Amino acid sequence: MNDYLDVIVLVEGQTESIFVKNILAPYLGRKNIGMTPIVVSKPGQNGGDIRFDRVRNDIEKHLKQRSDTYLTLLIDFYGIKRWPDYDAAKMQETAWQKARAFLESTKYHLINELPDLNVQQRFIPYVSMHEFEALLFSDVDILSQSLGISAENVEAVLTECGSAENINDTPETIPSRRIEHLNSHFKKTSSGIAIAEKIGIEAMRKACPIFNDWLIRIESLSPFSG
Repeated sequence: MNDYLDVIVLVEGQTESIFVKNILAPYLGRKNIGMTPIVVSKPGQNGGDIRFDRVRNDIEKHLKQRSDTYLTLLIDFYGIKRWPDYDAAKMQETAWQKARAFLESTKYHLINELPDLNVQQRFIPYVSMHEFEALLFSDVDILSQSLGISAENVEAVLTECGSAENINDTPETIPSRRIEHLNSHFKKTSSGIAIAEKIGIEAMRKACPIFNDWLIRIESLSPFSG
């Protein structure tokens, strides 16, 4: 009997792939859950321009390859293109409501389009609200100290938006752009990952309920996680 639950994570780009491999996989590995990141669509793509047809095709391919594999998503809500009911999800008031509408619609469409692959049980949808970099706002002190910026400026963003996952998604106010405004040297794949490692998954779970709910759903799949 295999003591590990295998989960493929379809990710948006290199930053998310490194996050899963270096931070999330070791964390869930201690609970007997294996995480393998795969960038959406063809190899060599830098991420972004996430469309439903590309994701759907990847989901179908991976679910067909092995019957004992689970599959999940790690993509940004910001910048998604050509996705069923996306505009309706964007009209919801809170980040939690937007995420719930998006995830429920996504799973509904995949269940109907892939009826023979047990999508209901094997697919765990997730979307970062509104961007992966929102997780870096989980710890004000670590974020500010790591970038050499004022903690008060980071707090001001959270006060304005209400929480990390509520940081909004216009081109000038998405989480990554807000960090870049505070420190122009911020780089997603280097400083962003280093900050995420310092913060840790537990702090992110406490500050980001949508992220936490995703991990709860993954953990619940494994009879070995305790």
